[in-house]
Amino acid sequence: MKLKFWGVRGSIPSPLSSRRLMSKIQAIVQQISVSDLQSMDTREKFISKLPKWLTSTVGGNSPCVELSVSDNEIFIFDAGSGIRELGKELINKKSVKIHIFLSHFHWDHIQGLPFFDPIYNPNFEIHFYSIKSDMKELLSRQMQSPFFPVDFNAISKNFHFHVLQEGQEILICNHKINTKKMFHPDESIAYSVESPNGKKIIYATDSELKSNDFLVTEENKNFFSEADILIIDAQYTVEEAAEKENWGHSTFCYAVDFATNWLIKKIYLFHHEPKYDDKKIFSILDSARWYARYSLKKEIQVELAIEGVEEEI
Repeated sequence: MKLKFWGVRGSIPSPLSSRRLMSKIQAIVQQISVSDLQSMDTREKFISKLPKWLTSTVGGNSPCVELSVSDNEIFIFDAGSGIRELGKELINKKSVKIHIFLSHFHWDHIQGLPFFDPIYNPNFEIHFYSIKSDMKELLSRQMQSPFFPVDFNAISKNFHFHVLQEGQEILICNHKINTKKMFHPDESIAYSVESPNGKKIIYATDSELKSNDFLVTEENKNFFSEADILIIDAQYTVEEAAEKENWGHSTFCYAVDFATNWLIKKIYLFHHEPKYDDKKIFSILDSARWYARYSLKKEIQVELAIEGVEEEI
């Protein structure tokens, strides 16, 4: 399996603004010395020592994660604005079977679908999965006049809709898929994917972790225990999580606690707060790593979900 992030922000797309870009440039300029400019080597060395928040960006698109499971078959988790760029890449391929797993139908998780090029090409076979039996109607609403110029029914030539039951295991391309409801307004579904060689990845966006999620029940153990990768909602700071209880999002320390509880090897902090700049989000990563290392004294790999990042699993 190959994992790739196409959209990692929560709530609403938040592209890098000119103001934030200028603040990065100013911060870099302030650190430059004459010796850093003497040669190509010194310039490259200077750049290599800059913090990542200055030399990269986590991205501004709303949620979309790709999991390639074969040469011509892919899984997509959510259809936020990040799915648009994924579609630009897929449209050049002759034959790809696409499986789109929807966590829920809040707008930031479906708003990219009308801009996903493969839905306009009948050569692509597209399968949608959700626990909602009316998923087709829910997806079509955002494409009704006057909100969008193309009606959903006008393009659904090779679409297939699959209604899932929580806890129901299905097999797609020899990969086991399972589902679990997480706490979020209107419910959000977490998905686990297990490959034929036993590698396991969990996508759990828009999840406010509760005490029940930590309980060692057979259901929880089967779904969460010893996953190789967990993509987990970590939108809030601790203070915000306390102020916004029952809003349906978690914080980095809860995510680390949760991963530790279930012996998960690696987590990606996901669904980043749209008002946070790169400096703030990277500082959250540093805090999460410190918390895991010094507070819990556990060896767990903590990373940021960043647009464009790929990983073989």
